[in-house]
Amino acid sequence: MLGNCEKLRPMLTGLMNGRFGQQIAGMKFFAPPIKYNNIQIPEKPKLRFMEKVPQLPSNLRAPKMQKKLKWMRGPELVHNSLVHKQYGIVATCGGRLRWGHYEMLRLTIGRKMDTSRMFAIWRVEAPWQPVTKQGQGQRMGGGKGAIDHYVTPVKSGRVIVELAGELEFIEAKQILDIVCPKLPFKAMVVSQEMLENMKAEERRLEQENQNPWNFKYIIQNNLGGCHRWLSPVDHKWFGKYN
Repeated sequence: MLGNCEKLRPMLTGLMNGRFGQQIAGMKFFAPPIKYNNIQIPEKPKLRFMEKVPQLPSNLRAPKMQKKLKWMRGPELVHNSLVHKQYGIVATCGGRLRWGHYEMLRLTIGRKMDTSRMFAIWRVEAPWQPVTKQGQGQRMGGGKGAIDHYVTPVKSGRVIVELAGELEFIEAKQILDIVCPKLPFKAMVVSQEMLENMKAEERRLEQENQNPWNFKYIIQNNLGGCHRWLSPVDHKWFGKYN
C-alpha cells in the first residue's frame, strides 16, 4: 500500500504544478463591455431604395453630359469621415456606382444585419450623371447617343455606406466584407479608429520624411525631362490619385 502511494506522489505533484496538460487556476481580466447609451436605432434601420432614374419635372428634358473624369479623380474633401463614428466602407480609388451596385448593397446588408440593434445609412447620392450609348451595329457619326443609364461618380476617400448600432467591428466587417469586393472600384471596411490612425500615419510619414528626392520634387524640378511624358493629373496630385 505504501509502495502505491510513493508511485502516485509524482503524478499528484505534477497535477498540482500544472503538468500533464492541466492548467493552474488564476485570475482572469476581461475588458469592460462597450456601452451604447448614446445610440438610437431609427424607425427604418435598413438602407432606403434608390431611384434608377432621377425624377425631373415634366417640362424639362433629361440633359446629356460628358464623362467628367475630374469628378472621379483626386481626394474626397467633404464626405471623408464617418457621421456616426463607428463603421463603414470607404473607397480607396475613384470610380462610378451604377444602380445595380446600390441594389446589391441594399439587399445584402439588409439581409445580413440584425435590425433590432443595427442600422445602416447611405453616404452617396442616387445615380444622377447620365451615360449615353450608341445603338449596337450603328456606323460612326450621327451625333451623341441616347441616355443608357445613370451613375454616381465617387472619389478616393469617399464613404459609401455606414453601419452603426450596438455592434463591434468584427460583426460589421463580416457583413461589409461580403459587398466590398463587388464594388466597381477598390474599397475597404474601416472603423473610426482605423480612419484616425491612417490619417495620423500619413501626417507622420510626411513630417519624418528624410528623402528630398520624392516624386513631388522630381516633377516640380523636371528631373530627367519628365514634363514631356507626364499628364496634367501628375502635376496636380504627384502620382497619388491616378
